Amino acid sequence: MTRRRWIADTWNEERTSASLTGDQASHLARVLRAEPGQIFDVVAGGFLHRAEVVNVGEDAVIFTLHEEMESDAALPVHLYLAVYKFDHLEWAIEKATELGVARITPVLARRTEKHLAQASTKRVERWRRIVLESSKQSRRTEIPVVDDPATLASTLKTCTAGTRILLAETEQENTLAAALKGHAGDIALAVGPEGGWTPEEMALFSTQQWTHATLGPRILRAETACIAALAITSSIL
Repeated sequence: MTRRRWIADTWNEERTSASLTGDQASHLARVLRAEPGQIFDVVAGGFLHRAEVVNVGEDAVIFTLHEEMESDAALPVHLYLAVYKFDHLEWAIEKATELGVARITPVLARRTEKHLAQASTKRVERWRRIVLESSKQSRRTEIPVVDDPATLASTLKTCTAGTRILLAETEQENTLAAALKGHAGDIALAVGPEGGWTPEEMALFSTQQWTHATLGPRILRAETACIAALAITSSIL
């Protein structure tokens, strides 16, 4: 039987002890009625351990961390995802987490609706909770970083990925699979908003050495494009 996995809120430097606090502790204590001596899998600082419950309280559940266990690393993929309708965006964030993405940057594109751009800074904490819950559900050991929303120009200036790929509806020949051949280092993938990137944004990507690539002849919704791109990237890696 697969042991239930938790992602610790706090741990000591030596990773011999870790704690769940807040909602996680309350759920483990009240709903699951955890008791000292029970064994779970606990992720602390990106490392997976077999862990034993030593103290149970509604505010904190404390574990002793035992041996470190093997775990899968995140995909070396930084997803630049334009902000669009929040329900669709949050579904994409959840699925990108399940598929192993390492980092997500919400991008305020020219075609991002004004009210969504204004609300996005208050929404980002919800997005971080989504990736936490999705990481636990998919049994990940690394929680993706979710950056604060930022303009395209400012985010592109800080991109350090060795392979940079813009998924573009205007590209007809260069496939994502072809663009990933011989990739160097980390990979950055950019997915646009409803209506796509503007010509000015496309030109900005080009000046920053992003390769334009296609996912095929069909026009995909942004969330569908995210899943397809990450699935292709994962299979190639």
